[in-house]
Amino acid sequence: MRYQWILFDADETLFHFDAFAGLQLMFSRHDYAFDSTEYDYYQSINLPLWQQYQQGEISAKQLQVNRFTPWAAKLNTSAAALNSAFMLAMADICTPLPGATELITALKGRAKLGIITNGFTELQQIRLERTGFAEVFSPLVISEQVGVAKPHIDIFNHAFALMDHPPKQQILMVGDNPHADIQGGINAGIDTCWLNRHGAARPQGITPHKEVNSLAQLQQWLFSGQF
Repeated sequence: MRYQWILFDADETLFHFDAFAGLQLMFSRHDYAFDSTEYDYYQSINLPLWQQYQQGEISAKQLQVNRFTPWAAKLNTSAAALNSAFMLAMADICTPLPGATELITALKGRAKLGIITNGFTELQQIRLERTGFAEVFSPLVISEQVGVAKPHIDIFNHAFALMDHPPKQQILMVGDNPHADIQGGINAGIDTCWLNRHGAARPQGITPHKEVNSLAQLQQWLFSGQF
């Protein structure tokens, strides 16, 4: 296999991330009914915060707290506590994407595997442990801990240092977000594979080395030798 290292995004690349279901579970534990209208309102707050975070304009803590501020007073709790409860709920409903377990099993011993995620620390390790992946991925690079988020080159350089700086032509970045994962990998000078499970249009100016519609297709490509 050409690549000695394969770096994965986490959310919607290896794991389902159903935010609405996680929010409903979290709020139900506070005896609060959270419906689709409130989810739309949540996303109207959350998505711009994520853009600011990925651009380095706010911290991970600011994102996590600010997105729950409107509900904190209603529930007589803190926004930080709601965020922690949300992370726990997301861990409780976490499942690997179709083909993830098969892909990781096939790659073990054939390539070194790492994760670079803009997700948050509270969720990552517990989710890896619950899915049986905890011993598989090293390094596990979390933007909240590094202080910069994908697509910034510094988070990739941090990962490369932990990997002992292998040749960049031996590294592949796999992710579902073209702006964070693919542009980030391009910025860092490594090959990229866009996991486009929903047939989205390719953003203008972002050209991955490879595009696949499933992890099974990624596995087939990696083991085909057709580079």
